[in-house]
Amino acid sequence: TAVVPAGEQLLAPHLRPELETVTFGDHGDVRFVSQSPTRVEIDARGERVELELEFSAPHLRQDLLAAVAAACAVGVTPGGQLAFKPSAGRGQRRVLDGGVTLIDDAYNANPMSMRAALDALGSSAPSGRRVAVLGDMLELGPSAETYHREIGRYASTHAEVLVTVGPLAAAMAEEFDGPRHVTADAQEAAELLPGVVRSGDTVLIKGSLGVGLKLVCETLTAVTAA
Repeated sequence: TAVVPAGEQLLAPHLRPELETVTFGDHGDVRFVSQSPTRVEIDARGERVELELEFSAPHLRQDLLAAVAAACAVGVTPGGQLAFKPSAGRGQRRVLDGGVTLIDDAYNANPMSMRAALDALGSSAPSGRRVAVLGDMLELGPSAETYHREIGRYASTHAEVLVTVGPLAAAMAEEFDGPRHVTADAQEAAELLPGVVRSGDTVLIKGSLGVGLKLVCETLTAVTAA
């Protein structure tokens, strides 16, 4: 059995008639019927699956559909409460003492995961501003500047405030349509951010591991707790 995203043309040449295929996503065999912040209803090849969950990030919910499709492919129908806790630096969400929501995604970054993290920021900030603290995406080769500029434009529709960290990420600020702050490194960003963030803001912190944005997360957590 093959479990594939619905409508994915790149995989179409590899599917064979004799192979059972289960698709997930819009217009797929497994798709969302309804969604709320804490509950989803899924049509799984004609069966209704209801799950309670604690995450709203669009890319994680897409992963959830893939998991339900895989379960259905082996004859299992899931249900009930889904326990999921992201590890530190991989999208972990914490409400800090100062009324700031921190999304700690500082472990790594590439253009695709940056967009997914910004989608999550854009869809899950209940009040206050959406602040994106974005660091260099390393090891992207000769097109690195182009990728960073594209993320700056993408961030314009998902965040109200941008803080860039590192020489590559500075190109994001040139494309961002809103208040922006350019910092040279994690230390400078850690010193700047407490003065930028307000109570009620949701703050996404994301960049490649080598940028060291863990320091920014730790500093913001310590300052709000003081």
